[in-house]
Amino acid sequence: MSKSAFERMQLIKNIARPNIDQYVSALFEDFIELHGDRAYGDDPAVLGGIGTIGGKAVTVIGHRKGNSTEENIRYNFGMPHPEGYRKSIRLMQQAEKFGRPVIFFVDTPGAYCGVGAEERGQGHAIAQSIQQLMFLKTPVLTIITGEGGSGGALAMAVADKIYMLENAVYSVISPRGFASILWKDPSKEEQAAELLKMTAPDLLSFGVIDGIVPEPKGGAHTDPARTCIELRQVIEKELEDFSFLGTKTLLENRYRKFRGMGVFASN
Repeated sequence: MSKSAFERMQLIKNIARPNIDQYVSALFEDFIELHGDRAYGDDPAVLGGIGTIGGKAVTVIGHRKGNSTEENIRYNFGMPHPEGYRKSIRLMQQAEKFGRPVIFFVDTPGAYCGVGAEERGQGHAIAQSIQQLMFLKTPVLTIITGEGGSGGALAMAVADKIYMLENAVYSVISPRGFASILWKDPSKEEQAAELLKMTAPDLLSFGVIDGIVPEPKGGAHTDPARTCIELRQVIEKELEDFSFLGTKTLLENRYRKFRGMGVFASN
């Protein structure tokens, strides 16, 4: 029986669910983490660096969560400040310069909305990231591994191919926020989760994503090794497919992909 959106949300909130550190360790060889946005500082909520997979050099960027309360506090529960997105932009530009594909791991409830983040240009940093990705002259692959929340996720999800783990969710707003606005009742988040059509099967049917990565029956945390095997197969296949595309074709395909979203024909 298919899981409901709310049931999937409970799975992705499990503190034992694999995070980007575990994926990087399992999937990429010779990984070197890079720090800082060269303007303000480093944001530990965003991990970025260079590694190899299947002998190919790639740039890896993603939201960072922890497996304990202490780690989550250190990583701001995966909610980046603007310097996190500016670090991501810097690494995208570096990847373009050296011809490395970019692989994103998205797992965030959304960008941090504190006063300091807004003062340092949170909205502008997200907009810059989206713009940079739309015209980036190197392949981009995004994998949504847990939460894909609003602009904080979209800033790393304007990609040539987008995959979601089977139980991941991706939405413009959280179900609790949706319920609070629509019904003035946050307790109706389960009903809101279904209406948002935020699950991987929903979004695949709408053409928002390109594929679903299977998870073990009880969720990725029950067998991380198996989940990583599935992820490796997807990444290596897409990198191989990207290698046959010229830059012009890559950019044209990316433009058509996003320009066509939300366009429907009916008789």
